[in-house]
Amino acid sequence: MTAVKAEHFRKLEALYAGAPVNRYFKPTLQISEGVAEVIILVQPDFLHAAHAVHGSVYFKALDDAAFFAVNSIVEDVLVLTASFTIQFLRPVASGRLLARGRVVNASRRLYVADSELFNSDGQLIGRGTGSFMRSEIQLDSSVGYV
Repeated sequence: MTAVKAEHFRKLEALYAGAPVNRYFKPTLQISEGVAEVIILVQPDFLHAAHAVHGSVYFKALDDAAFFAVNSIVEDVLVLTASFTIQFLRPVASGRLLARGRVVNASRRLYVADSELFNSDGQLIGRGTGSFMRSEIQLDSSVGYV
């Protein structure tokens, strides 16, 4: 990996850490070429009435991992999620959520990434596939890319 690539990954991680929504979820992000991992620790207020993590938290983890896997290979602008499909495989009520995203196809206009979500025991609890497009939002200090 080149120093320029490593700097791009660290700047994306800083952008993510600084996003206002992440003050609530407190996730961590680690990026490498075409791959991203998001970790979210389950909090009691993530649970729905049946005492399992709400699907919105699954979506956030899966989408974020896929999104940043794609943005790891797009170095000038932010990408946008065009569509995202989720499969909920099993509930979880505590512990750590680990989402791993990876780019599976990249073309001039459209990127596709898959992500998998695991519980603290390493069991697969959800899967996602997303389509992403380049935006016109420059990767610069105005979006926290520093």
